Amino acid sequence: MQKKNAVTEVLVLVTPHFNLAATMAFLDPFRAANYLAGRQLFHWSFVSEQGGLCRASNGVEIAVQALGDFKQAHPDIVVLSSSWTPEAFASEALLTALRKFARAGRYIAGLDTAAFILAQAGLLDGKQATVHYEHIDAFGEKYPDTGISEDLFLHEGTLGTCCGGAASGEYALFLLRGLVGDALTNDCAKYLFYSTLRGPGAHQTDDHLEPLGNTAPPKVRKAIEIMERHLETLISIPDLCRLAGVSQRQLNRLFQDYVKTSPQLYYRDIRLDRARGLVTQTELPLSEVALACGFPSHVHFSRAYKARFGVPPNKDRVDGRVPFEFRAWPMYRPSHSP
Repeated sequence: MQKKNAVTEVLVLVTPHFNLAATMAFLDPFRAANYLAGRQLFHWSFVSEQGGLCRASNGVEIAVQALGDFKQAHPDIVVLSSSWTPEAFASEALLTALRKFARAGRYIAGLDTAAFILAQAGLLDGKQATVHYEHIDAFGEKYPDTGISEDLFLHEGTLGTCCGGAASGEYALFLLRGLVGDALTNDCAKYLFYSTLRGPGAHQTDDHLEPLGNTAPPKVRKAIEIMERHLETLISIPDLCRLAGVSQRQLNRLFQDYVKTSPQLYYRDIRLDRARGLVTQTELPLSEVALACGFPSHVHFSRAYKARFGVPPNKDRVDGRVPFEFRAWPMYRPSHSP
């Protein structure tokens, strides 16, 4: 990727509702490299298919150029940054541009949910990819020919994917190391206050890493781990207790103390959370979504779904695809009549 004694060109291609923080986290190591090296090693441009103002998932708008204006561009690195509803923006013009960059040997990096678009372009056939963990189930259902990984980022040849968030900066530092070497990359990491770097193979959801510490007892964490392995084929609470090595009475008490709900309700809610991802991010029939999340009765599924999210799944399939500027609980905000 690095051209000797030349500036490395980075083309940042964003879709509407992209994650601004993840995108900037990716660029910051390259900015730091320019500053610490005392000369311009990297130059970047922001583009979208339409150009003009592009709104990020947090409501901030940035000015970008139109992709069509870069038809003759020869970037060294193409960064595709997408977040909510990536399939809505996988136009033929965008897919064609990505295929063209790939044929030309440009390095393509996909952030957050960009792997959905890369897979639709046919660039991930027979490969592995990662997306933000919230979208992993949907990606696996939609693109079964691509291996799905829960790693923070994957790098293979001239293609890479990253789950987004703070991991985008670590992914960029990994790439930067291959471009400018250890010394400058280490200086950039220190400058940006990365005290440690999680490299290839680090997982998004490390069972032993909790930002506020492992406050829940091991038996609670074990029970939750078992639940998460049985989202489609349900396990009874007595069997769950047996596998977790805890009595049902004790598990109920521990969940009330540390999770603030019962094991039964927590188990139901994580299945509904998975269902919401499949409802809003795939075209799977709702009856199949229900079965995939352990609800053999479609009526029961719809009723439970509406109780949790405030809207039935068939309506959420439409409304849930429209990202809110500030997503907070409850995830669904009903429209208000004037």
